[in-house]
Amino acid sequence: MKAKLAGIASHTGMAGVFRLLGSDVYRILDIEQVPGPTLAPPPPPVNYLTALRRATQRLAGCGNLECLVETAMDCLVSEFGIDHLMLLMHDEGRGRLYTLASRGYSASGIGSETPVGAGVIGICARERTPIRIGFMSSEYAYGRTVRDSIAADGDGDALETAIPLPGLPEAASQMAVPITAIGHLLGVLYIESVADLHFGYDDEDALVAFAAQWGLAILHHQHADEPGDEPAATEEQPLPAAGPALTVRHFASNDSIFVDDDYLIKGVAGAILWVLLSDFAERRRTSFTNKGLRVDPRIRLPGVSDNLEARLVLLQRRLAERDAGIRLAKTGRGRFAITVHRPLQLIEG
Repeated sequence: MKAKLAGIASHTGMAGVFRLLGSDVYRILDIEQVPGPTLAPPPPPVNYLTALRRATQRLAGCGNLECLVETAMDCLVSEFGIDHLMLLMHDEGRGRLYTLASRGYSASGIGSETPVGAGVIGICARERTPIRIGFMSSEYAYGRTVRDSIAADGDGDALETAIPLPGLPEAASQMAVPITAIGHLLGVLYIESVADLHFGYDDEDALVAFAAQWGLAILHHQHADEPGDEPAATEEQPLPAAGPALTVRHFASNDSIFVDDDYLIKGVAGAILWVLLSDFAERRRTSFTNKGLRVDPRIRLPGVSDNLEARLVLLQRRLAERDAGIRLAKTGRGRFAITVHRPLQLIEG
């Protein structure tokens, strides 16, 4: 109840003002039906035990993190009947959550961010407890509220490099579920609906159980996808065909990357891309390993729960979505390659 109120308060800009000081608890002794309008019968309920069984079986067949993310999102749609959802991963070093995958929205929002402690998603991450809201006014649309709170804090740089967070403009029901494993917050699963009271206690229980399995699987794949100690083969890619140069600008203050003056990514994922492009430009290097990135001092991975594999998936998806002539592809266990289709111009600062 405390976390739910904190989430609503954050939406309205009243964080720190709306606080739970007490509550009245009532026992219902009798219910009497009175004349009046009635609600339409609800759709057939999902058999959550069956959904959990099928979903966990599908997760068990995944061999890498990207497959795990895609399979889990597909399961939430096909097995649990959820139409609008997103997965946000925890960036512990920066105190933020970034969108890694979504379903049901016109724009994917991959790479969009929200601070821990802001809104329903941020409060869920901070408290590490599920939050379920049955009535949500349209004027408290999640993305706009978060952006307004950032602007009020004077963080202009965050607004300049913002990717719009996906979300329904008239969401009536919301639920956020933390994804944890062995005491670590890995991310948040967020779902929403345009119908009031769309998610109930059974939905919450089922998704908490699913998130627990998902979290353990994510943790396993974060560290299982490592190659041996042999160095990656360094293959030289032919020079890109003649044409307009692709200008990539890097800002070291927050590792933000702009491609042809359009914002692409920032943070650790931005630092990774800058290292890959620098090595490509200087040495024509195209092949890399996860293990090599982990020990590369130029990237400055956080010491605790670096989420490297999740950041590589994020970067791969943002590059594909941007379609600017740079591609990242997995080539083996713990190995990947970068391809550049246009001449490069790298600019620092």
